[in-house]
This record gives sequence, C-alpha cells and structure tokens, in this order.
Amino acid sequence: MLALRLVLAGIGIACGAALPGAPAAAARDSFGDYHPPAQYTERVTGSLYVPMRDGVRLAVRVSRPASGGKALAERFPVIWQNTLSIEEGKDAAAFPPSAGLRNVPALTAYGYVVVQVARRGNGQSLGSRRGYNDRTETDDAYEMTEWLAAQPWSNGRVGIYGCSNTGDAAMHALAGRPPHLEAAFAGCFSWNKYDAMRRGGIFAQWGTGPQRTLEQDLAVEPVDGDANRSLLRQAAEQHQQSTNLYELWKGLPYRDSYSPLVASRFWAEGSASSYAAQIRQGAVPLYILGGWHDELRDQGMIALLNIPGSRILIGPWTHCMNGDFELLQEIHRFFDTYLKGIDTGLSKEPRIHYFTMDGAGGGAWHTAAHWPLADSHRDRLYFAPQNALGAALPAAASQSSFTVNGSVTCPNGGVGPFMQPCHLAGEGVSLATAPQARQLTITGNPVIGLQIRVDQSDANLFAYLEDVAPDGAITVITEGRLKASLRAEADPPFQVPGTPWHRSFQEDARPLVPGEAVALRFDLMPTSYRIPAGHRLQLTLTGADYRERARDSERAATHVSILSDAATPSYLDLPVMPAT
Repeated sequence: MLALRLVLAGIGIACGAALPGAPAAAARDSFGDYHPPAQYTERVTGSLYVPMRDGVRLAVRVSRPASGGKALAERFPVIWQNTLSIEEGKDAAAFPPSAGLRNVPALTAYGYVVVQVARRGNGQSLGSRRGYNDRTETDDAYEMTEWLAAQPWSNGRVGIYGCSNTGDAAMHALAGRPPHLEAAFAGCFSWNKYDAMRRGGIFAQWGTGPQRTLEQDLAVEPVDGDANRSLLRQAAEQHQQSTNLYELWKGLPYRDSYSPLVASRFWAEGSASSYAAQIRQGAVPLYILGGWHDELRDQGMIALLNIPGSRILIGPWTHCMNGDFELLQEIHRFFDTYLKGIDTGLSKEPRIHYFTMDGAGGGAWHTAAHWPLADSHRDRLYFAPQNALGAALPAAASQSSFTVNGSVTCPNGGVGPFMQPCHLAGEGVSLATAPQARQLTITGNPVIGLQIRVDQSDANLFAYLEDVAPDGAITVITEGRLKASLRAEADPPFQVPGTPWHRSFQEDARPLVPGEAVALRFDLMPTSYRIPAGHRLQLTLTGADYRERARDSERAATHVSILSDAATPSYLDLPVMPAT
C-alpha cells in the first residue's frame, strides 16, 4: 500500500511540456479540414497504478492541460487508450502536418485529459494476460472508464480510442457498456476474431499478439514512484505466466474449437461480434478507421453494417496509418462532437468516407450512405481457355493446373502488420482480361466461384486480384483465401455485405476426395480501385502464401487444377461502379 500511495502522489507534478503552436485558422466544419484554435500551450504528465476489482494493479499515464508548469484545476472530458504500455513516443505531443493516432495526447491543447492504460499482463501493469481482448479485459475497461469519470480532473464524459489491438480493446469496452463511455474511435480491429485471424480457415495472419521476454518487459519505463523498478520487475515476472498466443491461435482450427489454455471457445469469447446486441444497446457513437492495404479492412466494414449510427473513414493506407490525411484533426472533430457537444458538421455528413485508388497513382475521396454502394452492380467474368477472363460463358472446357510451392517467400512484402500480398511470377496460375477499353472502377468485395480438383484431402487456396499495366507491371488490388475443406456455406449470425460466409465449425469440415471435382465460393476483401483504360485485370490463384503459419503440409494439395466449362464455369464477380 505504501508503494501505491507514493505512486498515486506522483500524478500531476511532472514538469510541463510546451506544445508547438496550433494552426491559427478559424474552425471549419468540414471533413479533413477541422482546425479550431488551441486553448492551452502546456501539459503535464504523470503515471500511477490503479487497482482493479481483484487487486491487480494497472499502470495509467495521465496527460492534463497545464499553465505555468502546473495542471489546471478545471474538469475536462477524458480520452483514453487501452494499450500495451503507458510509454509515449517522442512525438506524442506534437502536431506534424499529418498527425495520427500516436499524436492523440496532443489534444490536451484543446481541453482534453488524455490517458494511456496498459492492459493487465502488459507493459508496466501487473497480472498475466489470459487471452487477448478477452472478457477479463472487458471488465477492466468498464472499471477503468468509471474510475476516469470519477477523477477530480474529469467532467465525467469519457471517450476511448485505439487501433489494431487497442482498436479491439475499444470495441470490447463498448461491449461492457460502462455508463460514462460516450464515444469511441476504433481502427483496424477484428469484428469476428476467427474471420480476422483464421481468414477462410487458414492461419496466414501476420501476428497473434504480444509475446515478450522478461528482459523486454524490464526495459520499459517504470511508473512514477517506482524508482527502484521493483513493481516493474514484479509485473514482468507475472507476465511470464501469460497464455502463449501463438499456441492459442494454432490450437483453434475451427470457429467452435475449444482451448484448454483459456478454458473457452475463444474465437467466440474474443470477438466483438459475439456482443453485437450489447454494443447496439449501448448506442455509443463509433467512428471506424480502415485502410485499403490493411489485413482487417473487411472487419471494419462489417462492423459498420452491424452497428447503427457508426461511421467509417477508409483510405489508401496500411495498418493504422493515415498517409498525408490529417487524422488527428478528424479524431478531434469526432470527440468535440460527442464529448463537448460542438456542432462540427460531422452528424450531417454521410456515414462513409472512402478513397478510390487510381492505378495511375492518384485517387479521390468519395462519400456514401450505405455499404455495399447503392449504385454499384455485379459484372461476372468467366474462366476461359488460354487462361483468359471474359464476359461470355466459355465455349469450350478449360483446365488450368499448377504445382503448389509451400515455401514461397516475398522479399518486398513487408514485416509485421504492414505485410502486403505479393505477385510472384511463375507461382500458381494467372487469368487475365483483354486490355480495358475504358477505365473500370471496382468498389466492394469481389467474389470468386471455382471448380477445383486436387491430389490430397485439402487445399489452401489464395486469390489475388491484380492490375496489369501495359509495361507488364503488376499491382495487387485485393486478396482472399479459403481452406477447401471448409467450403460449406451458411447463413451468418451477423450482417455481411452480400458475400459468402463459412461457418467453419468442426462438423462442417468436408475433406476432398483426391481426383474428384468440387465447387466452392469465397470473397476477396473490399477495395475501391480504378483500373485505367489500356490496363488488364488479372486474377492469380495459388496454393500457398508467404504469410502462412503452421501450414498442414501432410494434407495440403501439391497439385491443383481449376476447371471451367459452360455447365459448371469458374468465375469472378466484380462490384463495378457506373462508367463516368
């Protein structure tokens, strides 16, 4: 208790940090251009431990508006992130031209208290991590939200933000329905964890979550008052009892798999979709962030369909990035709307802001009220002889075959959450259209239907939709995948954008019979992309991807044939916008 009291005493006495001057332009109530004048030029930051219901102490960093090096006595709205460590980056309080999520603490300049909380079993917090975005974390988020609302520097109005694992944490906070949570900004999260982490039944995700060594945990900055780092060491030692997330993910091949590591059917427990009714009942305004080059972009779109009143911003970005878009100002506008009651114009705008990428390197922003877009239509292209894609049913039967290379690599694919799909010349089979007579805009989820024949009892199928320039340069537009044994379709328990959905329970598994043809369908992740006239549209199919983990080589096909004829054609359905 003595150590806790000492840490508690440290809050609010850290030296003030002057913030760079904010833009002086008058506030404008429009998307991407919200620049109200700053109110404060200093902030103070301190950290402490807050005990939860079971005694586990969570580390908390609080940043408050200040003057003369001292925190102001006023009460402010609170914005918090349920994260992995309370350490702040060097630019957390800065206003670079294209500030993003890491700069949210800079909003103290506009009259907010900004708080970072390390989730239990992570960073400076004590305890062990049972799962990842589990119900224990949901209960912690409830308690923390209510604790923040009750502090003397809080006016009781609380918002939460996050992206990636912290975006998931924000969604689970919504599911807990804390009474004082009034707004949430969440990006690049999983709506349904199985569909995100085992997409198509295949373990080909870039990560499983934090798995840190004792030495790594001891290297973080301790909480104020823990000068001898004894609490940090205690926390680091407790973290080593956390569930190994790679083993957890690997041991859950089906949507209904049970894990003895956490004593639950964890895909259900860890999915925001399991608590959709609670999220809807809470009616907390939700702003979703996505990127067309992010592995989780479909999850944000599906969340939009299932949470009335939510809105989404999705641009030409990778995981949790925002390019040259002033994301911090949009986050600021959102919280000003719902935590301060300011009419920023946000509530009058359409729910969807999306960027259409241009194969020539440009693009433009658009808005929409609904997803899929009301003015899009489906164009079907059929697989034809000579690896062609065309609008007419094939006049003759065709067979495209390839040998699976289970050890493919991609030198320029990126690392971690920034991994991108790759076109590897000579791998799989590629089918292409003739050069486009005019530009073609694809916005939505493409869907493919295949007739396949393989030489084993299963096959991992990967599909890449590609733009082929006249000089032969290939750009991967979007991708999808499916484990053939999990091809059975079912009615989804939540709304999806008219795409096939695979329940993927253990009882749904249907092993293939070597040499026998089977039909299957699956969707590619959503995109918005304009293919210039003169370019060709290409679909590449492979049996392996460099991002695969724990590949089952014993059952996976080594030889795949794609079949198509007039009676049972293989095809690609495209969501196409009207020609302009």
